[in-house]
Amino acid sequence: MIKLIIFLVGIVLIGFIAWWFFGKHQVQAEQAAVNHDHQSVDIEVKGGYSPERIVLKKGVPATLKFKRTDASTCLDHVVFSDLGIDQKLPQGQVEEVKIDTSKSGVYDWACSMNMFHGQVIVK
Repeated sequence: MIKLIIFLVGIVLIGFIAWWFFGKHQVQAEQAAVNHDHQSVDIEVKGGYSPERIVLKKGVPATLKFKRTDASTCLDHVVFSDLGIDQKLPQGQVEEVKIDTSKSGVYDWACSMNMFHGQVIVK
């Protein structure tokens, strides 16, 4: 009987882990507001990124303002591999990352360990 309980708990845990890492999760998105021919979005870095998806207007200079409150060393950098950006994010400070909006596209970002992700959509 105990072996059956351990087996069932193991199956449930495997299912949870698969859902956590590979399942579709609802992603918070934010459209950047354009003010005086510039757009910016504040992003909180705490156990991940909030919002995780940013929509920017093509051709308008953009700045993402990351504020890291999480002490995790995984989140101490933000990396936009397609844009050639690897920006250090000191804890408790706002770090601005300039985004090139001259071309439409989808640009992913991740933490330094590639565990937490976000996305910029330029259209």
